[in-house]
Amino acid sequence: MFSTSPQSWLIKYKLYHIPFWLLYHYLWWVVAIANPVKAAHAILFTPFAIKFGFYVVFQVLAVYFNLYFLIPRYLEKGRFTEYIVYLLITICSAALLIIPGYYLTALASKQTVQELYGSGSCIFGFLGNSLPSTLATMTFAMSIKLTKNWIRTERRHQQLEKEKLETELKFLKNQFNPHFLFNTINSIFFLIHKNPDMASASLAKFSDLLRYQLYECNDTQISLSKEITFLENTIELEKLRLNNNIEVSLFINQQNTGHLGIAPFILMPFVENAFKHVSRFTDKPNWIRIKLQIEQEQLTFSVSNSVSQGPFKEVIRYGGIGLKNVQRRLDLIYPGLYDLDIQSNMTSFEVSLQLNLSALVSSHTLQKIA
Repeated sequence: MFSTSPQSWLIKYKLYHIPFWLLYHYLWWVVAIANPVKAAHAILFTPFAIKFGFYVVFQVLAVYFNLYFLIPRYLEKGRFTEYIVYLLITICSAALLIIPGYYLTALASKQTVQELYGSGSCIFGFLGNSLPSTLATMTFAMSIKLTKNWIRTERRHQQLEKEKLETELKFLKNQFNPHFLFNTINSIFFLIHKNPDMASASLAKFSDLLRYQLYECNDTQISLSKEITFLENTIELEKLRLNNNIEVSLFINQQNTGHLGIAPFILMPFVENAFKHVSRFTDKPNWIRIKLQIEQEQLTFSVSNSVSQGPFKEVIRYGGIGLKNVQRRLDLIYPGLYDLDIQSNMTSFEVSLQLNLSALVSSHTLQKIA
């Protein structure tokens, strides 16, 4: 019940750090002796292993005391003066505790300190070695710790930004879908009184559109050909409830679009606004013109309509959640990859969108990548 696997013990007590610190100090000895074989022999088969052990043990204790006690308790809480004081005490204490290792090494070698380390060797000379070494080790360990914390913070920040964008995109998409549904239902309700047969046909189209909206476009990217089909069906549905004095022209060039993908419901708000706000003159032409072209991977989409009122701000305002919604989604999904131009005058309103698309990535492929 209370058994713990060896791997969990290694992680819990950070025993996997031991080989790292042994290698770290061994490399310092290699630099000092300038011979990796002699350094390994001295550490493993001579009394110098005692001095080596003192360096490893007390410097590692100082490192972890700093990382897991001083930094969380003082540095991270803004108590900088206390942190610096305790850090200096820790470094000096570790350096002083290393010095007995020199004397024990001489004792184990059955030599005097002067015989082993040279004449003039004393505690201050040993401190001149252990203190800079301890300071370098502490600095090195803090650099690793701070770098790891920075990387972890950056990853967390990126994850939060990603989650924020995904949440905002879902909100914007959900904000648009009911808007479209209510408009379509109103269209069918209008047709029930005007032409029941036509209402039946429109209800069938609405069923297909609803199925598309609920089941086929939940991914972040869908086939461009499907989006175009959805657009065509929607336009046909909207045309059923228009008066005969409104001319609707549609031109779509979708050759070689099967490999391209697009975010769902990017194009529809422009069409919806055109149908909603087209002029209703009885003595003048009323028209809606929709044009979609694909050249390589660039989509050019324009929607224009006649209007009853011309002020530019009024046209922007009547878009409501439509135009603002889709422009925000374009900013989030296609940053730097689109150009949106809105033109208005006293008689017409036109939206032109140029969008750089990419090859469609299926959800199955995305799961494999993830």
